Amino acid sequence: MAEAIALAEPDSTSMRTINIAGEGGGVAFARVVAEMRGDQQTVIAASPSTLLGLAQQHYGTLTERDVRWLAAVGAEPSVLAVRANAPWRTLPDLIRYWRANPDKVITGGVSVAGGQDHVKVLLLAEVAGIDLRAVRYLPLNRPAEAIDSLRSDGIQLFPGEISEIRRQFDSKEVRVLAVLGDTRGSGPLADVPTAREQGVPVSWEVWRGFYAPPGVPDEVYDHWVERLTRVAKSPEWNALLARNGLRPFLLTGREFEEFVAAETAVYRTVSQAIGVIP
Repeated sequence: MAEAIALAEPDSTSMRTINIAGEGGGVAFARVVAEMRGDQQTVIAASPSTLLGLAQQHYGTLTERDVRWLAAVGAEPSVLAVRANAPWRTLPDLIRYWRANPDKVITGGVSVAGGQDHVKVLLLAEVAGIDLRAVRYLPLNRPAEAIDSLRSDGIQLFPGEISEIRRQFDSKEVRVLAVLGDTRGSGPLADVPTAREQGVPVSWEVWRGFYAPPGVPDEVYDHWVERLTRVAKSPEWNALLARNGLRPFLLTGREFEEFVAAETAVYRTVSQAIGVIP
């Protein structure tokens, strides 16, 4: 996974984007902290995987307090997808089978072991009363690989995001058993119940946000927050969210910083509980 670093003057109407791969955003995070202190032209994309990497110490000694969190500007619920002809019509159907046959349900995602997709599966298994030691998880490289593996029955469950399976869902190549969000998706996904609606209290929404390097002056920080707020409230941005199955999700400034701190603490606790970190 790569993190996007956007470069622009705070008052500019255009931005230059650089993708930096490595460690689920850890390489970008470390570079920003080490090399870009006080840089007023840089904002960096982030998501829950960024916080998960920090919580699980994949970024060394760096923590969420080492940068300045600007805003979250949208969110995408995760989904639980199976192949189109899978025998399970609902999430409880799958869970009943999984409890009885833990060795026959292979889950697969596009994160490493202990990463975002894996943690989704472990949280689901924990709530479902399935022994976490019996959970089988296969790390895959791309959503397309996960879809192909679903079709061939190489994996039985893909805990991806709506955008990763939308085309295959629309063409009925995969079936979505549940949306892992507080609300249902849009369009055809509006008919798919959330996990909570089916009695399974698991939620994982992938917010999209930005942070700035450490040492950025308050006036520049405030200016970036104001610009991102304008974007998030614009009709153009909200139309883009709707087209891609995302929903409005706006947190800015201090509120976003507090959200990041709380979420990272939860991820640390969860990671310890499932044995990912000591």
